[in-house]
Amino acid sequence: MSIAPQEQEQQPPRPGRLRRPLDIGLRVTGGALAVVAAAVSAVLELLLAPLRVGGYLVGVAVLVAVAVNVVLSSFAVEAVGRRWAVALPALPWVAIMVAAADRTTEGDVLLVGDWVGLTLVVAGAMTFAVMAFRSILAPAPARGRY
Repeated sequence: MSIAPQEQEQQPPRPGRLRRPLDIGLRVTGGALAVVAAAVSAVLELLLAPLRVGGYLVGVAVLVAVAVNVVLSSFAVEAVGRRWAVALPALPWVAIMVAAADRTTEGDVLLVGDWVGLTLVVAGAMTFAVMAFRSILAPAPARGRY
């Protein structure tokens, strides 16, 4: 029993007309999700910053910031498909941290200048910087995969 020549050399199906708008929609949705997740993680880290165990600051917010910022940066680059997308989660995260470090007119401050607050800002910002640098150095993605 032989296979007909038509069955041996089947061409892959051509992409539909809806494929490009769907791809753009998914990329925009992924970028928006990265921005919202970064804002939520910044607020979570601000809530964890004053956490004390036995009266001592534990600094768990710093570990959360580094881990989440690595994941968010990687997600943004993969979801959007562009190297510059690492800036999408970085911008709201840094903006929230800067706003939290500023005093209100009443004198309140969310991010205190203790070792946890300072390490949180430095470690979180450096994580985004390292991820951006890695993204710049990464080889260009292959075009036409899909």
